[in-house]
Amino acid sequence: MTAVVNLDVPGPTISRHLYGHFAEHLGRCIYDGFYVGEDSALSNIGGIRTDLVQALRALDIPNLRWPGGCFADEYHWRDGIGPKESRPSMVNTHWGNVVENNHFGTHEFMQLCEMLGAEPYISGNVGSGTVQEMSEWVEYLTRSGDSPMSRLRKENGREQPWKVKFWGIGNETWGCGGNMRAEYFADLARQYATYCKNHDDNVLYRVASGARDDDYSWTETLMKSIGSLGGSPGPRDLYQATSFHYYTSAPTWENKGRATSFTDEEYDLTMAKAWRIDEIITGHSRVMDCYDPQARIGLVCDEWGTWWKAEKNTNPRFLFQQNTLRDALVASLHFDIFHRHARRLTMANIAQTVNVLQAMILTEGDRFLLTPTYHVFEMNKGHQDATLLPLHVIQDSARREADGLEFDAVSASASVKDGRVLVSATNLDLHDDARLRLDLRGGPWTLGEARILTAPAVRSHNTFDDPSAVSPQKFDGADRDGDALVVDVPAHSFVTVQLGLQP
Repeated sequence: MTAVVNLDVPGPTISRHLYGHFAEHLGRCIYDGFYVGEDSALSNIGGIRTDLVQALRALDIPNLRWPGGCFADEYHWRDGIGPKESRPSMVNTHWGNVVENNHFGTHEFMQLCEMLGAEPYISGNVGSGTVQEMSEWVEYLTRSGDSPMSRLRKENGREQPWKVKFWGIGNETWGCGGNMRAEYFADLARQYATYCKNHDDNVLYRVASGARDDDYSWTETLMKSIGSLGGSPGPRDLYQATSFHYYTSAPTWENKGRATSFTDEEYDLTMAKAWRIDEIITGHSRVMDCYDPQARIGLVCDEWGTWWKAEKNTNPRFLFQQNTLRDALVASLHFDIFHRHARRLTMANIAQTVNVLQAMILTEGDRFLLTPTYHVFEMNKGHQDATLLPLHVIQDSARREADGLEFDAVSASASVKDGRVLVSATNLDLHDDARLRLDLRGGPWTLGEARILTAPAVRSHNTFDDPSAVSPQKFDGADRDGDALVVDVPAHSFVTVQLGLQP
């Protein structure tokens, strides 16, 4: 790939919230993941496992979505406050029909966010809840002074309110969140948004439950509900974003493959399907542009990632899967795509943080490991709140084909922040190395540190016995050719290069 980058012509800001995370009451994500209980022999604060928090803080996690997912629409927040011994149990009907004791609730989640240094993103119950229930949850968390919910919060040990900006109005309301029609939910979204109020100086960012994959009609229905064609006089200030979900799976959604035992053909098909998120974001953005040309309403991808069959000898409804170099390359590709859509895309949340789907961390008793996907987040964290430097492609990379779908073998993106440029490049090709040449114009620059994430095979993964099999290494394949940065990216690898801008 050959491209021009104008260092002095910046693009939009890449919101740090594109690097968000997701923690659902599903399998071992919360219980036996984040939360081990105060009586655990493992180091914990209030039952929250401290070594996991320390590892995740290194990613500069911007936000954490909770309590679901499908679980959110059967979760009633009042069951998760007050003394733990008095909290009623519940059945998690979506994920294994297990009984939960509600020991991890609102206060524990807020403590987790404070320990992580992350903003909370709460998904409210629209499917089986009420407008009053969600309205009172907002008040409980964010209102000071003397009110029914602030008094209840104080009785439960928290004097001052929290800051909670991000609120999801339902989850997958087209499916597990109520099997609703778009027109019906659009009215509900307006109603719930009206009663989820700004208390004190806490200004809400309400995210209306949006489409699955490429259901652009769902997005259009939501946009029609708050705006008009042409965007005049602008969308009503009811909700501030609409969401969509997209998972990568192969060969098919109905017949998901295994996380570690897959063919070369399945690998290529995975990458072709991962590339589809670019097309999908473009489609939703075009619909939104018709009603909101100024991009006042954000687009949020609050569930994304790979989805494989659960590991053998585990509960299939716990969605525990290993995490290979293939998963890491899906993540690095997604981030390049997210960056390019930074004008409209305001948040993204990988599914999920611990022990579920494309996790950052896997645990086993007192041991835990960092997955290859974790390392992509760490290597890329310099893009958070940086300014996009668009790549003007002169010559595309080689193209590959899988099951009739073509895709580019190389993806890249660049951003600048605090006088430093970060270039990220991914070579998806299984066998052939690739060369990335960026003609950097608009100012002098110096070559800095380069790192690589790769392994002998795309099936390589970290285990509790070999936790560093796939981990970042220093990279010597980046060089300068006049004013151009030249990066020789090995097959199936992810590379980052730092540059310094000279005044």
